[in-house]
Amino acid sequence: MIKIICVGKIKEKYWQLAIDEYLKRLSKYTKISIIECSDYDYNDINKTLEKEKDIIVKHISDKDYIITMEIDGIMMDSVTFFNYLEKQQINYTNITFIIGGSYGLHQYIKQISNKSISFSKMTFPHQLFRIILLEQIYRSYRIKNNETYHK
Repeated sequence: MIKIICVGKIKEKYWQLAIDEYLKRLSKYTKISIIECSDYDYNDINKTLEKEKDIIVKHISDKDYIITMEIDGIMMDSVTFFNYLEKQQINYTNITFIIGGSYGLHQYIKQISNKSISFSKMTFPHQLFRIILLEQIYRSYRIKNNETYHK
């Protein structure tokens, strides 16, 4: 099972349509769920990160292999990402991706992470990044099954 924990909620219909499309495509290959956590803005970064951390932690279990999505994480191409994901799915029942809010992730979440991955040094809106992550997971399953899609 793949779980994606996201800080922030999707409000725009066009983002949700893209997310729904990838969830539909992925349902052929794996069970996947998205957990949306409220984002906060207390005008105090530490207070905001602490509150978001408390909510994220409620959705993590001891069985989860945690991958945080961070600008400073390890970068990999799509085939390397597929190989990495496939290896972890052999060893772990639950693969949990965590996407932080506008201030990133609390240090505690980074510490409990098994792996930190970056798709770019650029900053993306969390709505768009959620779609990018879903697309790369979908691409991984297409590679795994030798299906045309990946080039």
